[in-house]
Amino acid sequence: MNYSFEHICKESAKLKSLYRETDPFKICDDMGIKVLFAPMGTSADSCKGFFLNQNRIKSITINSDLSPEFQRIICAHELGHCVLHKNKTGIKAFHDFGLFDSISEYEYEANIFAAEFLLEDSDVIERLNDDLSFFQAAAELCVPAEILDFKFRTMKWKGYKITDAPMYSSRTWLKSAKDGGNTDNLFNM
Repeated sequence: MNYSFEHICKESAKLKSLYRETDPFKICDDMGIKVLFAPMGTSADSCKGFFLNQNRIKSITINSDLSPEFQRIICAHELGHCVLHKNKTGIKAFHDFGLFDSISEYEYEANIFAAEFLLEDSDVIERLNDDLSFFQAAAELCVPAEILDFKFRTMKWKGYKITDAPMYSSRTWLKSAKDGGNTDNLFNM
């Protein structure tokens, strides 16, 4: 990993503290990052979104065909690219199109960032203490199970004694994730 869990967690916490905000859309606005929406389809292989940093102009484009809940996850993921990979410009920004094999490292880091940004440790622990299954906890936290899996990884790094997630999400899980604008699909993957 180019960046450590420590660095990614610090960057997420720094943003939330600096802007006193947990909404990735509002933070993008405060940071001067243009968030654009464009229809890109609802099939599993449709582009979900991408970050572009060109001529010192930063923009995130999100698939408008996705549900608002999934758009929030995509925004947090792309914000992770903006914060962690801000010096990467040009065609590398189009990570979702699979042009480079090394991109999966960036995707992993952006997934860790999104999970850390969207989920508070205390909220995850509370759901687990309520004897919810992993998948029930993900549904109650309004995130796909893959995001909770990435959050588990950061929590284990922080020293929490939690069991392994019943799944192991790939670095590129978003590439084939299906939402289609229906929150039932998002939280029951």
